[in-house]
Amino acid sequence: MKNKIKIVLADDELLFRQGLKAILQSHDSIDVLFDAENGEHLIQLLRNAKQLPEIVITDLKMPEKNGVEVTKHIRKEFPKIKVIALTSYFSKPFILNMISIGAVAYLAKNSTPVLMIKTIEEVAEKGFYYDEQVMQYVHESITNPKDKNIKSTFDANYFTKREVEVLELICKQYTTNDIGDKLFISPRTVEGHRNNLLLKTDAKNVAGLVIYALKNKLVSLDNNSF
Repeated sequence: MKNKIKIVLADDELLFRQGLKAILQSHDSIDVLFDAENGEHLIQLLRNAKQLPEIVITDLKMPEKNGVEVTKHIRKEFPKIKVIALTSYFSKPFILNMISIGAVAYLAKNSTPVLMIKTIEEVAEKGFYYDEQVMQYVHESITNPKDKNIKSTFDANYFTKREVEVLELICKQYTTNDIGDKLFISPRTVEGHRNNLLLKTDAKNVAGLVIYALKNKLVSLDNNSF
């Protein structure tokens, strides 16, 4: 039996938070460790926790410490925790800002429970989850005319052929096992290539690898990869 995905919630709206908690707790693959009423409360609970979560789902608009500040703080103090941003404002600027500071997924508050569960499971398994709309926003921001003169930070020999193959499949949101099956290598070897990619790109997480790959035109959205 697979271990349950450990989750923590942060939202200042009590009814919404308790409703979300009930939905998630009813799912066999998820365990909500605790919930917080604002960002400051969340950080305190994380510091005192006997067990840290894999994922924090945080509202962006909260008193004391908002979701943006919380995400930055978690990135520094608890770098292994993945942050899913939750908000009523599903707008391009909000999304791009959260991605830039380290959020690995983005959910609108009016999302369906099915989409929320899917996002959590994708993040737990792959390290990030950007749906088609979010990926399009990222692509548009990278291909902005004012960014056309950005030079690539690597030469043709910077990545091995295998690393590029692994990177492309990561961007297509394949799991480690799926990448191994496709390339006829072991999951451990896939992990090794992914770690090398993180080191070479100075990316903090898998989401950062995707941004790097798009920015340096190692992969493209034009071929329906996503």
